[in-house]
Amino acid sequence: MAGRTVRRMQSGSSLIWPSRAAGAPTSARARRGPVALLAGFALLGGVLAGCGTAAGDPNIAVPTFTAEKSGSAQAGEEPVEIALPVDCAELMDPEQAGALFGQVLGTVSVQTVRGVPQPAVNRTERTACTYRAGGQEQAVAGSRNTGPVLYQLNIGRYGDAASATRQWQLNTNAERGNAIASRDLKIGDIPGVLIERPDETTLAVVYGVDTLTFVLPVSAPGQTRSAAETLPDLAQRIIPALTPTQPPGSRPSAVPAPAPVPGPEAPRAGST
Repeated sequence: MAGRTVRRMQSGSSLIWPSRAAGAPTSARARRGPVALLAGFALLGGVLAGCGTAAGDPNIAVPTFTAEKSGSAQAGEEPVEIALPVDCAELMDPEQAGALFGQVLGTVSVQTVRGVPQPAVNRTERTACTYRAGGQEQAVAGSRNTGPVLYQLNIGRYGDAASATRQWQLNTNAERGNAIASRDLKIGDIPGVLIERPDETTLAVVYGVDTLTFVLPVSAPGQTRSAAETLPDLAQRIIPALTPTQPPGSRPSAVPAPAPVPGPEAPRAGST
């Protein structure tokens, strides 16, 4: 795997060190062109603002996948593997993460850790992603990037949607116990729980056979938006990339893109 070093941990997890924002090759699914800056997007109206803050440029287009493309090969394309990606850059390229968090081009890297199955809860796969600033300066020659964390994402895949929902409910109930605040929310039809702590805010969602937990540190650099805005926005960008990797019979309806931000009103006649 060019540009990365895979290390097998004693627990059975494999560690991929790391995908850099620039210069490091990625897999066929991870190769994408520069992120297009389109008309501004806003979050769904049902998401409430939180006390934390987070970075982000909401003007970056949200990816979508058609039903025909999901899990099937198009002309000249490789078929999408029905499994969690082995590289988190396939879910969100470091360049896109850097743009969302207002970082300099080519300075964000992503570290991928592959977990092991947990039959007791019917979990078949696990992937953990950590996006950090300072990628090219600190992640060189296969060494670990120790720059500040932008956000973390943990994904668990389960044998069926009922197992995923059950584990999501157990986890969120436990997470609420030591939170300073928590609330239920929905991203379209996707249920989620926003959990606030003094040093970080967490968004836990369940989508088909997958549970996704996004963690946003209060100390994340380049913060311009609230955590309650940024975390659902990240979910709306990650889930479309994750959908084609789920078994066809378990895919829920597509997550909606954020509503467009209305432009400034033209001044009325006679107004100043």
